[in-house]
Amino acid sequence: MRCFSSSRSSTAGDALVFLFASLCALPSAIAITFNPIPSPNLDLSKLGRVALAGDFDSISLYQFQGQNQNAFSTNGSTALLTTFPNGNFDTLAQADATIMTMCPFLATDGALNGVVVGGNFTSLGNTEAQSIALFNPNNSQITPLPGISGKVNSLFCDQKSATVYVGGSFVGGNSSNAIAWVTGWTNLPFAGFNGPVTSITMAPSGNIIFGGAFDGLGNTTTPDKPDGQVVNLGSGDVTAGNPSTTTGFSDPHNIICKTGDQDGPGNTFLLADNTPGSWQEEFGFGFNPTKLRLYNTKIDGRGTQTWRFTDLSSGGIMNMTYTDPKSGAQAFCDATCPLPANNQSAQDFHFVNVVGMNGFRIDISAWYGSGGGLSGVELFQDGTYLSFNEPVCDDVSNGANSTSTGPWAQAPSGTSTSAYLTALLQGSPVNPDSASVTFFPDIKQSGNYSVTVYTPGCIGDNTCSTRGQVNLTGIMGDSPGTGTAAAPISTTLFQTNNFDKFDQIYYGYVDADSGSFRPSVTLTPAANQKGPLTVVAQRVRFELLNSTGGLNGLFEYNPNQATVDTDFSNSMIDSAGMQLDTGAQVNSLIVVGNNIFVGGEFSSSNISNIFSIGNDATPLPGGGLNSGVQDVYADGNTLYVGGNFTSTRDGSIKNLNGVAAFDTSSNAWQPLGAGVNGIVLQVVPIQLNITANHPETVITVNGFFNQVNGFGSNASFSADNFAIWVPSHQNWLNNLDITTMAITGQLVTQTGVPGNPPLLAGSISSGTIGASDAIGLSSSNGLAVQQVGSSGPNIQRAPPSFTPPSPSNSSNSTNTTSIHKRVVGDLSGADVNGAATGLFYTGSNLNISIIGGHFTARSTSGSPISNLVFVNGSASDAVTGLPPSIDSSSTFLALGTTGTSLFAGGTIAGRIGNDNIDGLVVYDLSTAAYVQPQPPTLAGSNVAVNAIAPQPSSASVYIGGVFTNAGSFPCPALCAYDTSRSQWTRPGQTLSGEVTGLMWADGNKLFVSGNLTLGGNSTQIATYDAQAQTYTVFNGANTLPGPVTTLTAGDSSYNTLWAGGKTNSLQASSPSYLSKYDGTTWQTVSPSLGTSTIFDLQVLSTTQNHGSSSLLADNQVLLLTGQLQLPGFGNASAALFNGTTFTPFLLSNTVDGGAGTLRAAFVENPSGLFQGGVHHLAVGFVVLIGLAIALALIFLIVVAGILVERYRRRREGYVPLNTGTILSRNNNMERVPPEHLFGALGGEKIGEGSPRL
Repeated sequence: MRCFSSSRSSTAGDALVFLFASLCALPSAIAITFNPIPSPNLDLSKLGRVALAGDFDSISLYQFQGQNQNAFSTNGSTALLTTFPNGNFDTLAQADATIMTMCPFLATDGALNGVVVGGNFTSLGNTEAQSIALFNPNNSQITPLPGISGKVNSLFCDQKSATVYVGGSFVGGNSSNAIAWVTGWTNLPFAGFNGPVTSITMAPSGNIIFGGAFDGLGNTTTPDKPDGQVVNLGSGDVTAGNPSTTTGFSDPHNIICKTGDQDGPGNTFLLADNTPGSWQEEFGFGFNPTKLRLYNTKIDGRGTQTWRFTDLSSGGIMNMTYTDPKSGAQAFCDATCPLPANNQSAQDFHFVNVVGMNGFRIDISAWYGSGGGLSGVELFQDGTYLSFNEPVCDDVSNGANSTSTGPWAQAPSGTSTSAYLTALLQGSPVNPDSASVTFFPDIKQSGNYSVTVYTPGCIGDNTCSTRGQVNLTGIMGDSPGTGTAAAPISTTLFQTNNFDKFDQIYYGYVDADSGSFRPSVTLTPAANQKGPLTVVAQRVRFELLNSTGGLNGLFEYNPNQATVDTDFSNSMIDSAGMQLDTGAQVNSLIVVGNNIFVGGEFSSSNISNIFSIGNDATPLPGGGLNSGVQDVYADGNTLYVGGNFTSTRDGSIKNLNGVAAFDTSSNAWQPLGAGVNGIVLQVVPIQLNITANHPETVITVNGFFNQVNGFGSNASFSADNFAIWVPSHQNWLNNLDITTMAITGQLVTQTGVPGNPPLLAGSISSGTIGASDAIGLSSSNGLAVQQVGSSGPNIQRAPPSFTPPSPSNSSNSTNTTSIHKRVVGDLSGADVNGAATGLFYTGSNLNISIIGGHFTARSTSGSPISNLVFVNGSASDAVTGLPPSIDSSSTFLALGTTGTSLFAGGTIAGRIGNDNIDGLVVYDLSTAAYVQPQPPTLAGSNVAVNAIAPQPSSASVYIGGVFTNAGSFPCPALCAYDTSRSQWTRPGQTLSGEVTGLMWADGNKLFVSGNLTLGGNSTQIATYDAQAQTYTVFNGANTLPGPVTTLTAGDSSYNTLWAGGKTNSLQASSPSYLSKYDGTTWQTVSPSLGTSTIFDLQVLSTTQNHGSSSLLADNQVLLLTGQLQLPGFGNASAALFNGTTFTPFLLSNTVDGGAGTLRAAFVENPSGLFQGGVHHLAVGFVVLIGLAIALALIFLIVVAGILVERYRRRREGYVPLNTGTILSRNNNMERVPPEHLFGALGGEKIGEGSPRL
């Protein structure tokens, strides 16, 4: 038998340390499958190190369908989650509120029927489902399990009986707060509990244990005064079908708000003679009627004989019971209910099924005399359903009512049960006092009540994007003898539900109305929310409860017994609850071995908030904990406990702040470091790859805290309600010197699923690697992201209050040989945060990675660094920054080097020695000191350097941006600094405006981009001839749709270009464009990228060809970085374009779960950008190779000729001369007769082919 329940519960060349993924592949899923994305086959081999800079805290390669970089939800909604093989979280189904509990529903033969999911949602996976649904892992199908109204807190799936036990604060069937599902809803024999259930488990005996905040069995009961609440009919929309035309009897309003049987003109409604008809009323509020009272007319012998009651909300005819006036027996009716003739008093009819409605119709089908009619109608209900606009029916009841303040407007019911109030509030933040609604119920009987708030769904009025939170404050009783109200209760609810929902906000005692006191519930916007914010108010329900009593938060149920033994002393578990002080609330039940561990908010003489039940109730060491326990998770013999405690009850164990571990084998408490500085609500395990390729269980801690406390040598660190404890290291993940995945958000619960990966629920964003603002990229052993340096540059989030002082947020990455320069324009409102630019410097026997932007970082020595960081691969990847002198509010946007001098530009201010710094600073990388003196400072309004481009094979460095002077020298927008003469020069005399990008095509031709004025004419792109010192408007630049934000070469000869920008203006909301210059004209790429901002472009080579395209070679792709909106996908930080299709490439997020941004890509060897992939040699190499081949062929021909000649001579009898016999000149003469030497002169033939004269 298996039972499941929810758990609430390096060297210079190795400076980029490689990391494939932080989670190794989890066991393969049988049902949940993942579709991998084909590799982009990038060839980065010729580029050396590759890095990207931006604003992010985690980043992932796009490797599986379903990955995204969407921000995690902060509106109270959660999702059903699992993990991809690369460790990132995959959303299987999104809920519109909180998933609180899950368990796998197994048949007795072990077959998986699905995973039961419970919470307070109204939709799951775009399927309307109230609080509970069945998820099918095979096809991700959601099956609603209708029949519950309220919230599900806990589930327990029992395979032995194929039963799901459900607990929460809800009404279902004839039960409250507890019910069972087999093949449908089954009432438990004890009809539930009189308070909410928060945990369910199975005892070692096999019995089912319920824990919660209840003190007895039973559901709602008949009040002392049943049907005592009058449904006010005073201001509904009353109409009639076939009314009489007789004066005084035709108005259907005649018969409402009456308690007697007055009959006559103005008091009676009649139908037309001998004609069936109807009386109908529709309301702007909802109600649950339990009794209908009708007064028949006696005018002129007329009257109603038979009728029926139709619910206008559902169209159903209601079943009724009544007492037969003749026999006195109970009778039933539906479509033809009788009404006696000439009755002297009213006839009461009770509803068999109590359902909610907002309108009804009485159809009169038969009549007495000449026609039907009525002289009075009243409607009653048990509980108090109080709507915002419920009227008072004069002379019937004082009634419930409400008051409101603020800009409320009435919205029609639409898909909801009734009309409601809605208010659209502005402000940042919204003032919590700007709107309120106070409900005053008509409570006739004091007692225990369940108070429920109804919230209409947001889909019906299309306000889902602006819904938020509301605060509910209730006054439920008065202080005896003081004449003042008791302390109010308060809770906060999300109103982001897609469909109508019901939230229990209070369970407990409510005093009845009196002359000096009246209960109330007030709804206001919650604090700290930004407008526009939509707040809605509809109705509140007060429901009287009753129970058997005798319990205190615990109940043991034997499913094998048909009846429940209400002598609770026979159960050790029930008795354990009764030993606690009254009002115990049990939040968590965990079974380890033969012991049941109970956690919650309770106490007794020797027990505080947690204890165990074995043979009896046993306090844990130290008497338990000194404040409430919210959740407990068991990992083997270790319990991980979360709550708002700080130590044991007796104070003997300290540092148990919010979270603690308890070893059940040694019976001892263990701190988790020193805990956190707030409350822990959920403790949820996940698998994480801490040691390479060895996933292990780690513990996520979720709640309300912003810091993890320091302990030992570990300093405290900031946390956003989420932290991870690593049991194998007995430390927090943040304190470990390892690189692993990043997770932000919150987890609520998890469950194992046979044959599948575990399922989790929460609101999470994740990245394959946790790194801030700078990341490396490698393709040597498969494409992967990696740290820059052995442990990264230690970049941290810049202060959130920072506002860049310049209107430009451009950035640039460069070195002396770069052929690619970024350009970024002035995007209104787009503050630069994080890294904006970077470069690798490898000259002069140095190896330094440089990253600039607006951020804070930590040096290797622990000192703070602002905005420019150096990772020195020549010194064991030591992390350093600039010496003091540059203001921390500065932002670096562009970098360039010449020799060992680093030119760093941006919106920079400071003072070095006697030199003021504005926009540009020069730093010597070899001496790690500022260059002295600095170049004369740039001047102008809001000086910003957007681009830096050292001229190849020259001592000049070109600086572009927003300025008017360099020192006292006029030099608008573009200026050149000659490092050999330490002076500024103005390139040409006709350029002005704002330069946002610079790019050298060779040592003479410079591309200039920006908002330029050239000779009085505006343009986006110009070229500058450094030798002739003249500018030319680039061909077709004025045909581009708008300003250019980035420009890059399309080939090594710069005959083609790629440009990205914004249509019409550089507003962030403006549409973007991507265009290519093919050598003659610009072509705009489609489909468009919406309102993307393209910060960087780069053509990269691939190892395999893709489909042919007119825009890119078969072995090339275009890399885009920025804030991208890809067609059919959504947000991405980087994408690849193959000439026809955009494919997500890199997905990033910030620490707060928002979408990240990539601003710049930079490489170690820019000259290799067009040398990868399927190689095509340059023309010069082709010529040299051809020459070498020609020379080789000539050599072979000569050798062959020699060999042929030797063969011919040998064939003709020539033999080598024996030089060994040559002793002297005379000997030679003796050996060759003279006539033989000269005989040929006489014409004697010496041999064939001999020449002749």
